[in-house]
Amino acid sequence: MSVARVYKDACTKRGREYWDYDALEMEWGDQEDYEVVRKVGRGKYSEVFEGVNVCNGEKCIIKILKPVRKRKIKREIKILQNICGGVNVISMLDVTRDPYSRTPALIFEYVNNADFRVLYPSLSDFDVRFYMYQLLRALDFCHSMGIMHRDVKPHNVMIDHAQRKLRLIDWGLAEFYHPNQEYNVRVASRFYKGPELLVDFREYDYSLDMWSLGCMFAGIIFRKEPFFRGRDNYDQLVRITKVLGTNDLHLYLQKYGLELSSHYNGLIRKAPKKAWASFVSAENRHLAHSDALDFLDKLLRYDHQDRLTAAEAMQHPYFFPVVMQIGTEEEEHSPEPSVSSSGSAGGSANAAVPMGED
Repeated sequence: MSVARVYKDACTKRGREYWDYDALEMEWGDQEDYEVVRKVGRGKYSEVFEGVNVCNGEKCIIKILKPVRKRKIKREIKILQNICGGVNVISMLDVTRDPYSRTPALIFEYVNNADFRVLYPSLSDFDVRFYMYQLLRALDFCHSMGIMHRDVKPHNVMIDHAQRKLRLIDWGLAEFYHPNQEYNVRVASRFYKGPELLVDFREYDYSLDMWSLGCMFAGIIFRKEPFFRGRDNYDQLVRITKVLGTNDLHLYLQKYGLELSSHYNGLIRKAPKKAWASFVSAENRHLAHSDALDFLDKLLRYDHQDRLTAAEAMQHPYFFPVVMQIGTEEEEHSPEPSVSSSGSAGGSANAAVPMGED
């Protein structure tokens, strides 16, 4: 048995109406309000387009869903409604449906996203710290709302580098967390799947997202994306053991009473844990310094209970420069106290108006 270390009762406290997506009554917007401009991507469950709201001329993103179970669509919409306005989470603006094909479309805020394959190699050490911190803010928010994302990967993290804006997108695999509930292990993308999924441990929790974030982080700081490149799900665990070793894997299996599938027979061979420093090179040492390696080590753990939570991760020394900058910016942008005619703060508004002006 395993229960999340944080926010375990987040859904329970909010009541059944909050998490019961089966009971969701759909209200459809007007499809005619939006026009497709160009295709920008596609996934297993949807096609994504840049669009425009014809009523106000504003850009938007239109996600047209492929035929999937109605229950899955309701889950995604319910979750997006619940997290709307959350820090660094993509905002859903509308939900429409084609009157003839009955195909649903989700309308989102527009983000001028930079391709991560081009952006990541160009990021400075501070940039990496900054964007990882922003992603952690999004994860801590959704976890505090009782929601696991279950598909954290570079493709689902939109970054407008010019605006220094990050948005966590694609909530199609997200799910509400309930203690002691068994979940589907066929979630997350292969290179970012946590060990719990690969050994068929179904009582997982928010910590799955922290493993995925750790894989992203390793890929960025070591300039090796993806960091664990398995040929299939079985090979994915093999690749992990070649880095984290086999001793801790067997301790993990023993702790939770798990047995490896017979598919792994002959695939997993005894291996020691590699030092993270062994992945440091002249090309990446400006990113893969001691604070970064220590932070990574606290994320990529077999035992999900041993991983940092999102809130704990934001307290790691790796992020001190970001926290200091945010504090400085907040001070610079805080309003100056008004000064009254007698010289004390908090005087009347009229005292700040120059004499002789209307």
